[in-house]
Amino acid sequence: MMTQTIVIDPVTRVEGHAKITIHLDDSGQVKDARFHVTEFRGFERFCEGRPLWEMPGLTSRICGICPVSHLLASAKAGDAILAVGIPPAAEKLRRLMNLAQMLQSHALSFFHLSAPDLLLGMESDPAKRNIFALIAAEPELVRSGIRLRQFGQEIIEQLGGKKIHPSWAVPGGVRSALSGAGRDSILARIPEAQATVLHALDRFKRLLSHVKGEAQVFGNFTSLFLGLVGANGNWEHYGGHIRIADGAGNIIADHLDPSQYREFIGEAVEPWSYLKFPYYRPLGYPDGMYRVGPLARLNICTRMGTPLAGSELREFREQGNGAVNSSFYYHYARLIEMLASVEGIERLLDDPDLRSRSESEEEPLLRAHAGINQLSGVGVSEAPRGTLFHEYHVDENGLVKSVNLIIATGQNNLAMNRTIAQIARHYVRSPRITEGMLNRVEAGIRAFDPCLSCSTHAGGMMSLHVILLDSAGRVLDERRRG
Repeated sequence: MMTQTIVIDPVTRVEGHAKITIHLDDSGQVKDARFHVTEFRGFERFCEGRPLWEMPGLTSRICGICPVSHLLASAKAGDAILAVGIPPAAEKLRRLMNLAQMLQSHALSFFHLSAPDLLLGMESDPAKRNIFALIAAEPELVRSGIRLRQFGQEIIEQLGGKKIHPSWAVPGGVRSALSGAGRDSILARIPEAQATVLHALDRFKRLLSHVKGEAQVFGNFTSLFLGLVGANGNWEHYGGHIRIADGAGNIIADHLDPSQYREFIGEAVEPWSYLKFPYYRPLGYPDGMYRVGPLARLNICTRMGTPLAGSELREFREQGNGAVNSSFYYHYARLIEMLASVEGIERLLDDPDLRSRSESEEEPLLRAHAGINQLSGVGVSEAPRGTLFHEYHVDENGLVKSVNLIIATGQNNLAMNRTIAQIARHYVRSPRITEGMLNRVEAGIRAFDPCLSCSTHAGGMMSLHVILLDSAGRVLDERRRG
């Protein structure tokens, strides 16, 4: 059988550098599609030999979009190696920063990267399908989205001293508390942030009737879903245990110890991508495909744990039968998590452990001090894009001997590949490359909000060059963007 190939290189409006190849058979039907991550930085290797104490600050440099996620997972791995329980105030402050990270990253994904597709249309002119055209069309919506992301970043700055790469969480706790002025500043922004998310949710739900086609083919298949939940099954973003559900919403594994992740997560490799392919060990590769991130967290949790987000979760679940399986609804889930984050931030700011103290009162204990008590440790937290694992092995002096990072985007790798294949089979109908087809294939990846610098430590320019070749290598069509 002779084949033809469509190449999208690189994929636009994602963090990092990747390409997509779509393979056609002689009849012009899609035979296969692959999401290739094409660059590699090898962050794990050059962390070897560094002191454990430096790891949170070092690994936060993996990415400028989600540095807090790595900071916290790394600090938790350090806690395990010190074999300490951190002070309650330190855990609550870490939780506060993680909610701020969730808020700012989700706001970037929805308002900056995906809203041009959703609000301007998948078929719209690519020269005008961007944040600048959206500003002209929806100035108040975009302005409020920018301010929402700014709000999350300012909370990170209030806690860690800067918005990007704060070296604030450390093995054993955190370096500093939240000031009274900082707390008041955050509280003053809560009503605006909540109103912004509720408005965006309303806009998205009204949009759903117009995007039914996309919702049906943007990664609409059954898979497993994995993530952290709290002790009572509540939505969780920092602690708790691992729960796994299937595509019908049935819980197939629960109360799994995150530190024992190697017992239930395997990692496969393919020669055509630097991004690994994690899978659920009991089902093997590739049958053990699972998804993580907002869609997974909402599918596995019993309840959200906050009133407004809880109400939205009940409405969200009407989109599925037992579980919501279409990856298009990652956007919807992201909005609900933004609402839960705003509610969670407000709740934490009222916690007595985080309230400002008078000069006569002592500051809360923020750090447990200890030496190296274990030679290995695992830190697990929920990043905006999904469950994040940091595993370190150290010597008796605390120098790092080996590092393994399992990133959310990697865990979604099998599902992303299946998503682009499903979209391509639906939209690719001829040897001519159409703009709507190109953009929908890319938008299928954007639904996952991949962070490739985190997953493979890649970077690249976000231009686009697509070539359609026949089986003899002749150019049938060619398009450039950027």
